[in-house]
Amino acid sequence: MVGSGIAVGGALSSCVPAALGIGGEYFPTRTPTGSMLDLPASSSPIDHIVFVMLENRSFDHYLGWLGGDEGYLERGRTLWGTDFSIDASVDQGFLDGAGIEHRTHSLAGGPEPYGYRGCGFADPGHSWGSGRAQRDRGFIGEGSNNDDYALGYHEADDLPFMSRLARRFTTFDRYHCSMLAATQPNRRYLHSAQSGGYKNNYIPLEELGHQWDTIWDRLRVAGVPCRSYFSDLPSIAFWGPRMAQHTAGIDHYFADCAAGRLPNVVHVDPPFLPWWQADDHPHCDPGAGQRFLRDVFRAFVESPCWERGVFIVTYDEWGGFFDHVPPPVLPDLLASGNDEDNFGQAGFRVPTIMASPFARPGFVDHRTYDHTSILRFIEWRFLGAPPEGPAGEGWWLTPRDRAANNIGASLALTDPDADLFELDSLPLRQPTPLCNGTPQALWPGAQPDRTAHEFTPPPTTAVPTGSAVTKGGPGGDLLEAMEAGYFEQVGISGDFPSMAGTWAD
Repeated sequence: MVGSGIAVGGALSSCVPAALGIGGEYFPTRTPTGSMLDLPASSSPIDHIVFVMLENRSFDHYLGWLGGDEGYLERGRTLWGTDFSIDASVDQGFLDGAGIEHRTHSLAGGPEPYGYRGCGFADPGHSWGSGRAQRDRGFIGEGSNNDDYALGYHEADDLPFMSRLARRFTTFDRYHCSMLAATQPNRRYLHSAQSGGYKNNYIPLEELGHQWDTIWDRLRVAGVPCRSYFSDLPSIAFWGPRMAQHTAGIDHYFADCAAGRLPNVVHVDPPFLPWWQADDHPHCDPGAGQRFLRDVFRAFVESPCWERGVFIVTYDEWGGFFDHVPPPVLPDLLASGNDEDNFGQAGFRVPTIMASPFARPGFVDHRTYDHTSILRFIEWRFLGAPPEGPAGEGWWLTPRDRAANNIGASLALTDPDADLFELDSLPLRQPTPLCNGTPQALWPGAQPDRTAHEFTPPPTTAVPTGSAVTKGGPGGDLLEAMEAGYFEQVGISGDFPSMAGTWAD
């Protein structure tokens, strides 16, 4: 059941039928079979669950090209039957407030780096209010807080790691962010199946951390090894001092992978802070996120933990970018018949891919998921939850994760395939210049050089010259908390990991 090991050599590309035209992919010679959830959780071959959450991209904006990728679709029909499909589209139109139609457009077609980064455009609206306006009136309609950047999409070649990962493993075309709201509410759902009643990016400075239970609390009580590795500052620190024991710098992640000592449950934060941002939040360099994901994934697959592991990459919310699938309403602790107060209103779809030797290759899972579906998988594997449904007692955090579909449902049981595409020859972009040539946010006290666009580094880790410097998403929130001394107060402070600037440079 375990398989014979990984292969990441270039010879794998010879396995691809030339007629499919899907590039340097690994074409499987076998497909995993059965259903993981048919096993008792204690007998599951999955011992390591690694999940990474990046920032502010919608499904159609990042993966809509899959709907027109004939090589991908033909291989899917070959492997999974003639009805194989993926609900993805990049060819759409939306009306503005004056009734004028605006068409979606490729971000690869503009002059570098502006089309690629979105320089010169506003950060698309993704608040509680603008999300509802986009749901009701379209992505450039009245109240959307959007311009034409929100209708841009990336091509497969823009995102070489993500495109290879999606083609090789399992993609979800009904995975929605948990709330039709901004960053922190959605991240709270990933860790705790609720937002605490907050609709915005509230930072718990006065109370020194959110006080409600998280998946980390449940795993700790159950004695399940778990850790959140951070690239600059730990996002789970927003739950206060008790999270200190569950955090470690990302250099420890790479060391633990190499030594084969990863905990059972692993969360990895990208670099959020504005001077070395690699979390995909506009207007940072999307190439930085691709380089970050490639390295984090490669460390896992080269680890002894890979053959009994699963790797999930997702995004906290849609970031205001277009997507053609209406968001569902889900069971929730704070459900309401009043839309303005309904925390059960999920958000638009976000790009989500699951990689594992037990993941079906080139497969599309069409069931409805949100961030708590990852919790549901963890709760089944380690905390006594049933494979599906609400039965049992005491394993859930809120009604949301209790009712969530288990994201492990599409994992197979037998004939695992640990082989991969070539990782070292991915055509990753070189770092692109800053928008407007100058940083949009600086390390406190730094003075920019208006000619060279260089600036004073933080005191513990050098900032890469010319790195993407933007402010938004958790980067802005973490920066505010850092400047307020929050991390020192909750005992989760320390030097930035030495690798923090690796991916933006």
